Amino acid sequence: MKVHEYQAKALLAEHGIPIPQGRAASTPDEARRIAADIDGPVVVKAQVYAGGRGKAGGIRLTESAADAEKAASDLIGSRLVTPQTGSDGAPVSKVLVEEASDVTRELYLSILVDSASHLPLMIASEAGGVEIEEVAQSSPERIFRCTIDPAIGFQPFQGRRLAYGMGLTGGQVREATQLMKSLYRLFLDKDCSLAEINPLGVTTGGDLLAIDAKMNFDDSALYRHKDIQELQDKEQEDPLEVQARDWGISSYVKMEGDIGCMVNGAGLAMAVNDLIQYCGGRAANFLDIGTLNNPDRVVNSFKMFLADPSVRAVLVNIFGGMARVDVIAQGIVDAFRQMDIPFPVVVRLAGTNLDEGQRILTHSGIRFIEATDFYDGAQKAVQAAKGVTG
Repeated sequence: MKVHEYQAKALLAEHGIPIPQGRAASTPDEARRIAADIDGPVVVKAQVYAGGRGKAGGIRLTESAADAEKAASDLIGSRLVTPQTGSDGAPVSKVLVEEASDVTRELYLSILVDSASHLPLMIASEAGGVEIEEVAQSSPERIFRCTIDPAIGFQPFQGRRLAYGMGLTGGQVREATQLMKSLYRLFLDKDCSLAEINPLGVTTGGDLLAIDAKMNFDDSALYRHKDIQELQDKEQEDPLEVQARDWGISSYVKMEGDIGCMVNGAGLAMAVNDLIQYCGGRAANFLDIGTLNNPDRVVNSFKMFLADPSVRAVLVNIFGGMARVDVIAQGIVDAFRQMDIPFPVVVRLAGTNLDEGQRILTHSGIRFIEATDFYDGAQKAVQAAKGVTG
């Protein structure tokens, strides 16, 4: 789950990390009043779940409250198109109005979960203000990393090493170390998957200031954080992905093909998508129903397929371990009985309680295409999407 910049900054402030003065505005008049309270140059920032806002015209520097009102009027109600939004853009319903910060340097600081060590990884660089991927590609020597052992937590020597790597000196090193410690505490307390400050500005007075912030949260831990759940802006997300979460589907990502896929397990889902591509087709989604033995989740998956107008065929590919094949089969039957399924459905089942699952499907009277194995299922799904079902 993502949040807006103004929400991420509020969390930073709660943990003692300095941020510019400012507030979010939903109307141009509100933006004018906030700018008047600040009484100086302000930056008006479109609030969308995407980067690249500056190049897309989503960040405006203004000199007066009237200018701030005009900038907000231009942005609120528009759709901002950036390299991360696609051609349709993202809707702008709020802007962040904050004081323009006078900074002499822009640094980078973030924490994420390292896929190699499975530990929190703090990343720092003197090259802030741009995408860290660009820095990693062009100047990898400017990026400094340290993994954090959760058993002992973030240590001061780690902060000092990273601060020196960012070119900080004297009291700035102590300030940066304390800021890193606070960011790590926030990362743990809120079950973040990413906590990023980019840029972390060095003001003309030598202080550190979080100029921009980005935070993602572990969806599986949201049940522990009702306050974070309430920050979600569903308008910023793909409607189908929002619906999938509401229906309890473990993982759903909309894609650009026409073959709906339902599997159990993320690895199997990736393999199915790859094999469909190999066979000449394209998947319409990444959908993992998980290992919960509940036929309703299968029914809800078919509801997702019906909600996606691009789906022309469906491939159900289940390898039952903890997820029982007979439960999946009953879910398929329930879906056909509850809904009008207009597209061909290819079913490949293997694993626990396979015989009972096949019996349920065979005696149900529903029309489906049986696949003998993984490859056969992908081939038949591609053919079905092209209108070839014989």
